[in-house]
Amino acid sequence: MKPKKDDSLRRFHPWVFSGAIDQAAFTPPEEGEVVRILSADGSFLGVGHYQIGSIAVRVLSFRDESIDGTFYRRALNSALLLRRELQLLRSDNNIYRLVHGEGDQLPGLIIDIYGNTAVIQAHSVGMHRDLQLITDALREVMQGEELKHIYYKSEGTLPFKAELDAGDGYIWGGEQVEAVAIENGLRFQIDWLKGQKTGFFIDQRENRKLLEQYASGRRLLNMFCYTGAFSVYGLRGGATVVDSVDSSSKAVSVTNQNVTLNFGEEPRHHSCSEDAFRYLKETPEGKYDLIVLDPPAFAKHRGAVHNALQGYKKLNLAAMTKIAPGGILFTFSCSQAISREQFRLAVFSAAAISGRKVTILHQLTQPADHPINIYHPEGEYLKGLVLRVE
Repeated sequence: MKPKKDDSLRRFHPWVFSGAIDQAAFTPPEEGEVVRILSADGSFLGVGHYQIGSIAVRVLSFRDESIDGTFYRRALNSALLLRRELQLLRSDNNIYRLVHGEGDQLPGLIIDIYGNTAVIQAHSVGMHRDLQLITDALREVMQGEELKHIYYKSEGTLPFKAELDAGDGYIWGGEQVEAVAIENGLRFQIDWLKGQKTGFFIDQRENRKLLEQYASGRRLLNMFCYTGAFSVYGLRGGATVVDSVDSSSKAVSVTNQNVTLNFGEEPRHHSCSEDAFRYLKETPEGKYDLIVLDPPAFAKHRGAVHNALQGYKKLNLAAMTKIAPGGILFTFSCSQAISREQFRLAVFSAAAISGRKVTILHQLTQPADHPINIYHPEGEYLKGLVLRVE
């Protein structure tokens, strides 16, 4: 490291930026290689995966240790122990995130569990190169959990995938796969082959459960429905009408499958493929008294923040204008580049323009199986508000 450029590492932040490295002091390794990080005076600071880009090293350990099978077994065992402590491994729940990158001290790695299938997603070349070590460790740690299949899904998350041979596919098992898993007693068809992320948005589990508590006797609009999970919880909660809307016809189809999977032919549920802003514009005032706004990330990088905030303001204003008096609005941002304060200000601006009395009932975030490393505040990406609009 350059002199006086290692303060963040001494505070255990897991990223080393390229500008902090003394380029004259070493020969750049191959991308994904494990490197030791030294201060300007030669003292040890950490060990991690080297990568090309503004983030030059993702730190795996602040101890001078080998990144081998023993390391990954210990890390995965620690992650599994936390999920057991959170009581996520139950007969009525077999959907959970086992590894959440920096939150589990494994930056660049995501592992989601859907029943007896694990879906691994690498976000760094280093994790891709360590895939066999990770797979072997995962099979050993999960021996008592009836793990039968491991699917690797990194085509969309890795650079240079042709050179890396990072094609999606089963790397263990893969025969007679059961693609239905259970969340809080509800069944969902999980499409890890073609779906977004690893196939399901596990991070909204607790927020869906909260919506269920508000659903009784209400008319629910689930905007950006994707797999329809908020719709399914709303139906179980006793909503009188549930309308699911997404611009993707495939997402609407998956939503309909999940409703049928849990309730059969359900006359309370209707769905359509439509643009969110157009749908809200054409919605009569007062049609809904419970609305969910869970859009995809409006800002994937810092340069998109201004336009994203305008989008959140416009979207929330449309919902606040149309929701019935006394209605409940669940509104979210999953954009990591948007801070909690920025999102709240965008929603405040929408409320002020609407001229309606708006009260915050809950401030929401990601669940505990998506932990936030206290030394890595960037890991807090999901922001949500539950509002009462009079």
